[in-house]
Amino acid sequence: MSTVSSHTPGHPTNPVAMPSADKIDGFSKKNLRRSQKRSQGSSRFKSKSTTDLQALPQLKDTTPDKQQDLFINKLQQCCVVFDFMDTVSDLKGKEIKRATLNELVDYITTGRGVISEAIYPEVIKLVGANIFRTLPPSENSNDFDPEEDEPVLEASWPHLQLVYELFLRFLESPDFQPSVAKKYIDQKFVLQLLDLFDSEDPRERDFLKTILHRIYGKFLGLRAFIRKQINNIFLRFIYETEQFNGIGELLEILGSIINGFALPLKTEHKQFLIKVLLPLHKAHCLGLYHAQLAYCVVQFLEKDASLTEPVLNGLLKFWPKTCSQKEVMFLGEIEEVLDVIAPQQFEKIMDPLFRQVAKCVASPHFQVAERALYFWNNEYIVSFIEENSNAILPIMFPALYKISKEHWNQTIIALVYNVLKTFMEMNSKLFDELTSTYKAERQKEKKKERDREELWKQLDKLEKGQVNVCKPNQEIGSVKNSSNQTAAIKS
Repeated sequence: MSTVSSHTPGHPTNPVAMPSADKIDGFSKKNLRRSQKRSQGSSRFKSKSTTDLQALPQLKDTTPDKQQDLFINKLQQCCVVFDFMDTVSDLKGKEIKRATLNELVDYITTGRGVISEAIYPEVIKLVGANIFRTLPPSENSNDFDPEEDEPVLEASWPHLQLVYELFLRFLESPDFQPSVAKKYIDQKFVLQLLDLFDSEDPRERDFLKTILHRIYGKFLGLRAFIRKQINNIFLRFIYETEQFNGIGELLEILGSIINGFALPLKTEHKQFLIKVLLPLHKAHCLGLYHAQLAYCVVQFLEKDASLTEPVLNGLLKFWPKTCSQKEVMFLGEIEEVLDVIAPQQFEKIMDPLFRQVAKCVASPHFQVAERALYFWNNEYIVSFIEENSNAILPIMFPALYKISKEHWNQTIIALVYNVLKTFMEMNSKLFDELTSTYKAERQKEKKKERDREELWKQLDKLEKGQVNVCKPNQEIGSVKNSSNQTAAIKS
C-alpha cells in the first residue's frame, strides 16, 4: 500500500459570478456546472464548539508520573470541534487544538510505553468526535473529470489531517495491542470508517485507505467483515447508485488483499471476481478507478490461470458499444491479461477475443484502432499469434486489408501495413490464399453492386414509362367527368 503523504490544505476561492443570460450557452451545461461548483465545503453545518480551549502544559515539561493524566486531558480537549466555514471565529481555540494535535502525534511517534490501556478509549473517542460525521450531498456527478474538475475540499482539513495522522501513528506504534483495541475498534467502527470513503476530498480518502489497510492487517477477526462490507458498497454502486467517490481507494486496498490470498482460491473469492469486479467495468465513470480494477483482475489471474476464460468472456460481455474512451481502457486491460496468460488458456479464448480486436481495428475512431494495433508491438502476444496464425489470420485479415485501402488516418494505415507484413512473414502461404480469396470476394461484391445499380436504373426507367402511359388516360377521364358535370348543370 502507498504511504501517507502530507498535503497542504486547500485555500478557499472567491465564488464565480453567474454569467449573464446573453453569454450562457444552452448546450454547455457541464461547463456551467463546473464554473458554479464550490471549491471547498464542510460536513459540519453547525459548530459544536461551546467551550473556550485553554492551553495545557507541554508533555515534555511534565514529570513522568503526571504525563498519562495530561495525555488523556489533551486527548479529551481535542474532541472539541470547530466551524472552519467561518474563517474568523474561534481563531485562538483552533490554534490551540492544532498545536495540541501536533504535540500528540510527536508524543505517540517518539515515545515508548506511552500507550497504556486507559489511552485506547480516549483515542477512539477523539477519532469518532472529529472524523465520524454525515457527509454533505455530493457536488461531483458522474461526469467528474479529475484532469479538468477541482475536487471539493474539506474545510476542516487543518485539524482532520492531524487527527488522521494521530490515529495512524497510534495503529502503527510498537506499543499498540490489537487484543486490547478490539474492544473499541469493532464492526460498528469499521462501518463508520467505510462510509467516509465517499468523501469528496482525495486527501481524506488517501488517509482512510492506509488506515483501513492497517486495521485489516492487525485485526484478523474483522477481515471477513471488511471484505463483505466492501463487497456491499460495490454492489450498491453497480446496481443502484453508480455514485461513490472511494471506489478507486477500496480497489487499491483489495489489490493488496488479493495478493495475500492463499491457494487454492476459495469459492467466495472467485465469485467476488465474477459477480462484482467484472460488472464494475460497465459503469460509465470507469475511468476514475480502471487502473486499480485492472490490477485486481490481473492479481486473480496470476493466482489461478483457470479464471482466464470467464474473465475474458466477462470483459467481452461488458465491452462498450458507444464510448471510445472505455474501449481504449478495455484494450489496455486485455493486453495486461494476455501478458500473464498461459498458452492453453489462450487457445480457449482466441476466437471471440480476436473477433472483437478485429472490430476495434476497423473502428473509425483512430485511438481505438491504434490501441488494438499496438498488440502487435508486444512480443509475448505476437508469439501466441504466431503459434495460432492459422486460426487468427483468417479472422483479422478482412479488416486489416480493407483498412489498408480505406482508412482516413495515415498513422493507422502505417500500423496496419506493419501488421500485414508480420502476418506475411508468419505464414506466407496462408496470407497469399487469403489475399486471393479476399480479392475474389471483393470482385463478386462489386459485381453484385453493379447488378443492383443496373436493376434500380431499369426499375426507374420502367416507372417513368408507366407514368407517361398513365397521363393520357388520366386526361381522358378528366374530360369525361367535366362533360358529365356540365350536362347535369344544364338539366
